[in-house]
Amino acid sequence: MIRLHNIKIPLDYTEKTLTRAASHKLGIPDSQIAACRLSKKSVDARKKSEVCFVAALDVTLVQPREERRLAAKLAPNEGAILEPYAPPAVQKLAAPPALRPIVVGFGPAGLFAALTLAEAGACPIVLERGQDVDTRTRDVEAYWKQGARAFCATSNVQFGEGGAGTFSDGKLNTGTKDPRSEHILRTFVRFGAPEDILILAKPHIGTDKLAGVVRSMRQHILSLGGEVHFGARMTRILRKDGAVQAVRYEDAQGEHELPARQIILAIGHSARDTVTMLHEDGFTLLPKPFSIGARIEHPQELINRAQYGAFASHPRLGAADYKLALHLPSGRSVYTFCMCPGGTVVAAASEPESVVTNGMSCYARDGVNANSALLVGVDPADFGSSHPLAGMYLQREIEQRGYVLGGKTGKAPCQLVGDLLAGRPSKTLGRVVPSYLPGVVLGDLRELLPDFIIGAMREALPLLGRKLHGFDDPEAILTGPETRSSSPVRIPRNEALMSVQAEGLYPCGEGAGYAGGITSAAVDGVRCAEAVLASL
Repeated sequence: MIRLHNIKIPLDYTEKTLTRAASHKLGIPDSQIAACRLSKKSVDARKKSEVCFVAALDVTLVQPREERRLAAKLAPNEGAILEPYAPPAVQKLAAPPALRPIVVGFGPAGLFAALTLAEAGACPIVLERGQDVDTRTRDVEAYWKQGARAFCATSNVQFGEGGAGTFSDGKLNTGTKDPRSEHILRTFVRFGAPEDILILAKPHIGTDKLAGVVRSMRQHILSLGGEVHFGARMTRILRKDGAVQAVRYEDAQGEHELPARQIILAIGHSARDTVTMLHEDGFTLLPKPFSIGARIEHPQELINRAQYGAFASHPRLGAADYKLALHLPSGRSVYTFCMCPGGTVVAAASEPESVVTNGMSCYARDGVNANSALLVGVDPADFGSSHPLAGMYLQREIEQRGYVLGGKTGKAPCQLVGDLLAGRPSKTLGRVVPSYLPGVVLGDLRELLPDFIIGAMREALPLLGRKLHGFDDPEAILTGPETRSSSPVRIPRNEALMSVQAEGLYPCGEGAGYAGGITSAAVDGVRCAEAVLASL
């Protein structure tokens, strides 16, 4: 089979269109092609008058012996022989180890670590401080409807089965080049995700579908002898002679201790009490850059027109997305993150008396508004202290300020873009209706965010408006704060993916500072599980 790259196809393509494009590229008659399948697809909207798809096509010839000869004539960026997909090779254990590996956290990193261990016969034990995805969904929806009085500190958008990604867009696009990325996508499909995530250049599952996928993966882990304990918060890692010895955790029944030789620490970017415990117990934590900003909302129709022009309503295009970035003369980076077409802005706090925003889309992406995080890069020099947890303290300070500005109800501070640029508080809304629940309080984001964040956003918005027409629309709205784009700390590890201070401890995923998004966190979970299996 030959995989052809960078093939332009019209929006209204058919199977015959694909075959004709492949035969033209290979210089052979259509009749010599036995099968032609769409492998990857992305939108090319650089010319608004000629919006089309750019595709990768998998081609099988009537005479397969001719495939290598024809592929040899192609440049590397045009195509090559497609080697059969091979999942990561994992050595199966003859029997579970006497001390079963422990996975702390059940977000993407912990979920894929546990799945990899379970399928290798290691029967892992998972400790997750939050609740199963069904209980968690009910808790989250109650918080969104009722506000702060219904907030649950152990079951929310950040904590629980599936991690923070469960209440997002289920975005699976990633910058990592690790070949395990395809394994992650195929695994999601195996457990019920839409098959189009294998084709789309920017795949997404959607929050409404991701919950079922996560549930199925957990049930499979249990069927293989693994254990998953919800409501189980790790309180201590016990060490002896430089190696892990046990883990302590607490649940509704009290405190427990599990002996352990291998612990995968996949705590996510919001387990602040766990990070504090590690620091107090002498683990080295390194402050790292992250980002702070707010969620910006536009009418989805505006984004569609800006991206697709006259093709904005074409049924094969769906809701348009965007990704913007720039470096200001001051040296600050400003960029959009976690863009949710046809989505909503959601309440994502993990601590009481705090306000945190995030974005979410369902699979159909058919909401009225588009939203994304508008973020400003923050360096350790901005933290105001050399303490390893200073970035975390800065996040918390802003989130608690947001709670006060929102009337201590869970509502979020909100300002129109035009008012932010003019330096005045917002008093009335324009045509964009905020999607954030439990609601917003109009005001001035200068009372919420540090001056350097506001200054960078004000400088960047008109420039970003030149990149995407209408981005700086005066009636677009900013709801904040957005503080949880990534972890503010990194837990150092060596080439074997083990903690530099505790043999058998594997800092993993986004919370440890080694991933940024569902796919990269899942990849890191697989890598850490492979390292554990190698040690066994």
